[in-house]
Amino acid sequence: ATCGHGCKYGECMGPNKCKCLPGFTGKTCNQDLNECGLKPRPCEHRCMNTHGSYKCYCLNGYMLMPDGTCASSRTCAMVNCQYGCEEVKGKVQCLCPSGGLQLGPNGRTCIDIDECSTGKAVCSYNRRCVNTFGSFYCKCQLGYELKYTSGRYNCVDVNECVTNTHRCNLHAECLNTQGSFQCKCKQGYQGSGFDCA
Repeated sequence: ATCGHGCKYGECMGPNKCKCLPGFTGKTCNQDLNECGLKPRPCEHRCMNTHGSYKCYCLNGYMLMPDGTCASSRTCAMVNCQYGCEEVKGKVQCLCPSGGLQLGPNGRTCIDIDECSTGKAVCSYNRRCVNTFGSFYCKCQLGYELKYTSGRYNCVDVNECVTNTHRCNLHAECLNTQGSFQCKCKQGYQGSGFDCA
Protein backbone atom coordinates (compact mmCIF):
# COMPACT_ATOMS: atom_id res chain seq x y z
CA ALA A 1 0.00 0.00 0.00
CA THR A 2 1.51 3.29 -1.08
CA CYS A 3 -0.05 6.67 -0.55
CA GLY A 4 1.71 9.25 -2.69
CA HIS A 5 0.35 12.18 -0.69
CA GLY A 6 0.71 10.40 2.65
CA CYS A 7 -1.83 10.03 5.44
CA LYS A 8 -1.24 12.83 7.95
CA TYR A 9 -3.52 11.59 10.77
CA GLY A 10 -4.15 8.02 9.66
CA GLU A 11 -2.60 5.02 7.94
CA CYS A 12 -2.24 3.90 4.34
CA MET A 13 -4.59 0.97 3.57
CA GLY A 14 -4.27 0.61 -0.21
CA PRO A 15 -3.17 2.51 -3.29
CA ASN A 16 -3.78 6.15 -2.22
CA LYS A 17 -6.45 5.04 0.30
CA CYS A 18 -6.13 6.38 3.84
CA LYS A 19 -7.87 5.12 6.98
CA CYS A 20 -8.20 8.16 9.22
CA LEU A 21 -7.77 8.21 12.98
CA PRO A 22 -10.98 9.12 14.86
CA GLY A 23 -11.60 12.85 14.62
CA PHE A 24 -9.96 13.35 11.22
CA THR A 25 -11.19 13.28 7.63
CA GLY A 26 -10.16 14.04 4.04
CA LYS A 27 -8.29 12.15 1.33
CA THR A 28 -5.00 12.45 3.23
CA CYS A 29 -6.61 12.59 6.73
CA ASN A 30 -5.26 16.14 7.11
CA GLN A 31 -8.57 17.81 8.02
CA ASP A 32 -10.10 17.98 11.46
CA LEU A 33 -13.56 16.39 11.56
CA ASN A 34 -16.13 18.75 13.06
CA GLU A 35 -17.96 16.25 15.28
CA CYS A 36 -20.32 19.02 16.41
CA GLY A 37 -21.86 19.05 12.93
CA LEU A 38 -22.55 15.29 12.84
CA LYS A 39 -26.04 13.82 12.96
CA PRO A 40 -27.04 12.62 15.51
CA ARG A 41 -25.33 15.42 17.44
CA PRO A 42 -22.79 14.08 19.95
CA CYS A 43 -23.76 16.52 22.72
CA GLU A 44 -27.14 17.12 24.30
CA HIS A 45 -26.77 20.92 24.68
CA ARG A 46 -23.65 22.59 23.34
CA CYS A 47 -20.60 21.29 21.55
CA MET A 48 -17.09 22.75 21.06
CA ASN A 49 -14.99 21.29 18.25
CA THR A 50 -11.33 20.69 19.13
CA HIS A 51 -8.37 19.43 17.06
CA GLY A 52 -9.16 15.73 16.48
CA SER A 53 -11.96 15.66 19.03
CA TYR A 54 -14.79 17.65 20.68
CA LYS A 55 -16.07 18.66 24.11
CA CYS A 56 -19.65 18.82 25.37
CA TYR A 57 -20.89 21.47 27.74
CA CYS A 58 -24.25 22.42 29.16
CA LEU A 59 -26.43 25.50 29.26
CA ASN A 60 -26.51 27.49 32.47
CA GLY A 61 -28.51 25.71 35.18
CA TYR A 62 -27.48 22.25 33.97
CA MET A 63 -24.76 19.89 35.09
CA LEU A 64 -22.64 17.79 32.72
CA MET A 65 -23.04 14.10 33.52
CA PRO A 66 -20.28 11.47 32.90
CA ASP A 67 -22.17 10.14 29.84
CA GLY A 68 -22.22 13.61 28.21
CA THR A 69 -25.88 14.35 28.98
CA CYS A 70 -27.04 17.46 30.84
CA ALA A 71 -29.05 17.21 34.04
CA SER A 72 -31.04 20.09 35.49
CA SER A 73 -29.42 21.43 38.62
CA ARG A 74 -30.68 24.13 40.97
CA THR A 75 -27.19 24.61 42.40
CA CYS A 76 -25.76 25.15 38.90
CA ALA A 77 -28.41 27.76 38.13
CA MET A 78 -27.48 29.61 41.31
CA VAL A 79 -23.74 29.68 40.48
CA ASN A 80 -24.50 31.09 36.99
CA CYS A 81 -21.64 29.42 35.02
CA GLN A 82 -20.86 30.27 31.40
CA TYR A 83 -20.33 26.62 30.38
CA GLY A 84 -22.29 24.56 32.91
CA CYS A 85 -20.90 23.06 36.10
CA GLU A 86 -19.99 19.91 37.97
CA GLU A 87 -20.38 18.83 41.56
CA VAL A 88 -17.25 17.52 43.25
CA LYS A 89 -17.60 16.22 46.83
CA GLY A 90 -20.74 18.31 47.30
CA LYS A 91 -19.01 21.47 46.05
CA VAL A 92 -20.22 23.10 42.83
CA GLN A 93 -17.62 24.44 40.42
CA CYS A 94 -17.89 25.91 36.93
CA LEU A 95 -16.42 24.05 33.95
CA CYS A 96 -14.43 25.09 30.88
CA PRO A 97 -14.96 22.92 27.77
CA SER A 98 -11.26 22.84 26.81
CA GLY A 99 -7.89 22.47 28.51
CA GLY A 100 -6.82 25.63 26.67
CA LEU A 101 -9.36 27.66 28.65
CA GLN A 102 -9.23 28.56 32.33
CA LEU A 103 -11.77 29.94 34.76
CA GLY A 104 -11.60 33.71 34.96
CA PRO A 105 -11.22 35.67 38.22
CA ASN A 106 -15.01 35.57 38.74
CA GLY A 107 -14.96 31.73 38.73
CA ARG A 108 -17.88 31.64 36.26
CA THR A 109 -16.57 32.62 32.80
CA CYS A 110 -13.75 30.99 30.83
CA ILE A 111 -10.77 32.90 29.44
CA ASP A 112 -8.27 31.74 26.83
CA ILE A 113 -4.79 30.51 27.80
CA ASP A 114 -2.22 31.73 25.26
CA GLU A 115 -0.14 28.54 25.03
CA CYS A 116 2.28 30.28 22.64
CA SER A 117 3.34 32.98 25.11
CA THR A 118 3.24 30.79 28.25
CA GLY A 119 5.57 28.23 26.67
CA LYS A 120 3.03 25.41 27.16
CA ALA A 121 2.98 24.78 23.42
CA VAL A 122 5.96 23.00 21.92
CA CYS A 123 6.29 23.30 18.16
CA SER A 124 9.01 21.38 16.36
CA TYR A 125 11.90 23.03 14.53
CA ASN A 126 10.82 25.25 11.59
CA ARG A 127 7.34 25.70 13.03
CA ARG A 128 5.73 28.61 14.83
CA CYS A 129 2.93 28.56 17.35
CA VAL A 130 -0.45 30.13 16.52
CA ASN A 131 -2.83 30.66 19.46
CA THR A 132 -6.56 29.98 19.01
CA PHE A 133 -9.45 30.31 21.48
CA GLY A 134 -9.11 27.28 23.74
CA SER A 135 -6.15 25.76 21.89
CA PHE A 136 -3.20 26.35 19.53
CA TYR A 137 -1.62 24.85 16.41
CA CYS A 138 1.83 24.75 14.85
CA LYS A 139 2.38 26.37 11.46
CA CYS A 140 5.45 26.44 9.22
CA GLN A 141 7.77 29.39 9.81
CA LEU A 142 7.56 32.21 7.27
CA GLY A 143 9.55 31.25 4.18
CA TYR A 144 8.65 27.56 4.60
CA GLU A 145 5.67 25.50 3.40
CA LEU A 146 4.21 22.13 4.44
CA LYS A 147 5.13 19.41 1.93
CA TYR A 148 4.91 15.62 1.98
CA THR A 149 8.45 14.34 1.42
CA SER A 150 10.14 10.97 2.10
CA GLY A 151 7.11 9.48 3.88
CA ARG A 152 6.20 12.38 6.18
CA TYR A 153 5.05 15.99 6.35
CA ASN A 154 7.85 18.53 6.69
CA CYS A 155 8.26 22.29 6.54
CA VAL A 156 10.33 22.83 3.41
CA ASP A 157 12.08 26.02 2.31
CA VAL A 158 10.18 28.05 -0.31
CA ASN A 159 12.47 29.04 -3.18
CA GLU A 160 11.26 32.62 -3.69
CA CYS A 161 13.52 32.98 -6.77
CA VAL A 162 11.64 30.15 -8.55
CA THR A 163 8.13 30.99 -7.28
CA ASN A 164 8.76 34.65 -8.25
CA THR A 165 7.65 35.90 -4.84
CA HIS A 166 10.87 37.90 -4.29
CA ARG A 167 11.06 41.70 -4.48
CA CYS A 168 14.46 41.96 -6.18
CA ASN A 169 15.15 44.83 -8.57
CA LEU A 170 14.88 44.20 -12.30
CA HIS A 171 18.69 44.66 -12.47
CA ALA A 172 19.42 42.27 -9.60
CA GLU A 173 19.92 38.54 -9.17
CA CYS A 174 17.80 36.60 -6.69
CA LEU A 175 19.67 34.15 -4.40
CA ASN A 176 17.59 31.66 -2.41
CA THR A 177 18.45 31.13 1.29
CA GLN A 178 16.86 28.90 3.96
CA GLY A 179 13.52 30.52 4.80
CA SER A 180 14.29 33.66 2.82
CA PHE A 181 16.18 35.14 -0.17
CA GLN A 182 18.81 37.75 -1.00
CA CYS A 183 19.12 40.22 -3.86
CA LYS A 184 22.43 41.20 -5.46
CA CYS A 185 22.75 43.92 -8.09
CA LYS A 186 24.04 42.65 -11.44
CA GLN A 187 27.44 43.67 -12.77
CA GLY A 188 27.58 47.37 -13.70
CA TYR A 189 24.85 48.25 -11.13
CA GLN A 190 25.10 49.08 -7.45
CA GLY A 191 22.66 49.29 -4.56
CA SER A 192 20.83 47.15 -2.01
CA GLY A 193 19.55 44.61 -4.52
CA PHE A 194 16.03 45.98 -4.03
CA ASP A 195 17.23 49.25 -5.56
CA CYS A 196 19.93 49.09 -8.26
CA ALA A 197 21.35 52.05 -10.20
